[in-house]
Amino acid sequence: MSSPSKRREMDLMKLMMSDYKVEMINDGMQEFYVHFHGPNESPYHGGVWKVRVELPDAYPYKSPSIGFINRIYHPNVDEMSGSVCLDVINQTWSPMFDLVNVFEVFLPQLLLYPNPSDPLNGEAAALLMRDRASYEQKVKEYCEKYAKPEDIGAATEEQSSDEELTEDEDDDSSDEQVAGKADP
Repeated sequence: MSSPSKRREMDLMKLMMSDYKVEMINDGMQEFYVHFHGPNESPYHGGVWKVRVELPDAYPYKSPSIGFINRIYHPNVDEMSGSVCLDVINQTWSPMFDLVNVFEVFLPQLLLYPNPSDPLNGEAAALLMRDRASYEQKVKEYCEKYAKPEDIGAATEEQSSDEELTEDEDDDSSDEQVAGKADP
């Protein structure tokens, strides 16, 4: 079992040395958050999400579990839980892939090329198929409302299921203190 744990350490270090901000959840190396920016030339551009990654004991032979903490409007992401329906991660994962692939290839591809025929968010899928311009406008509204850089500093798993952040939370100076620790 030392091979999977060494690989887990190596992949995590590689992710930490890349341009992604990684926050460990516990003392172990199995759960962490990654700050993920929406891909250029997409309606998600400018959005920043806190993505929770959970590595199973059998990683890299078993795929990581991925979920968005702050809300995102997408046919293949459950709006309330943030769970990602991503075939490559959930079904066709291979030990050849690593964590950097998840954030540089799989998630950007998911956002650039949503699959409305296999939805977790039926409303987003229907809107995408019916009226792409309205879908992209709603994506941008969600980015503005839930995925600003200051939102991920204070994002918690409880907030991801709230209907809306209140005005007081947006203006509260304690949010600046939490977010202020992220980048010097």
